[in-house]
Amino acid sequence: MPGVQTRTYDAVIAGQSMTAERSQQVDFAGPYFYATMVCVTKSDSPYANATSINDLSGGKCTSQESTIWYDQCLPQIPDAKIQTAAESAPAMIMSLSTNMVDFVCTDMPTAQGAIVAYPNMKILNFSGTDGYFKFSDDIRAENVNIGVSIAKGNTVLKDSINSVLNKMTADDFNNLMADAIAIQPINE
Repeated sequence: MPGVQTRTYDAVIAGQSMTAERSQQVDFAGPYFYATMVCVTKSDSPYANATSINDLSGGKCTSQESTIWYDQCLPQIPDAKIQTAAESAPAMIMSLSTNMVDFVCTDMPTAQGAIVAYPNMKILNFSGTDGYFKFSDDIRAENVNIGVSIAKGNTVLKDSINSVLNKMTADDFNNLMADAIAIQPINE
């Protein structure tokens, strides 16, 4: 966001949730993606066959700092052994890769990127079940709608981006995200 605020960048597409707090600093076009909250574990983990957050009970876990994943999701897991928040998504995934935690909580695009880089990991998606994370409508709306940040008051650019996004469906967004994940650089 600092790059957008200083007009170093015209817009940033970086998986930013369209929160009220962020909207005080930048304007948002979109959304361009609707994120699902998921957990990621290793394929050979005792948690690999979990079908609800209750099945993660007692597990050692973390997530990225200052996210709904850390602040709202992890505390909903019964008896979770919540570790210190990771400073970034890569650091969070590294803590799982190095067995510092049993699972992490994140959004679907981050999880999809993780399993491309680490094929021994597995996504646990409980959405649509009774065992999913529970949120108020306000919290959910602010954390599942992913937008393009633009400098405050740049209505020309915002309107231009929205004119394209408004013609797209959730399936279009999902296909674009899948394409982006498929071409991401893999750090090994």
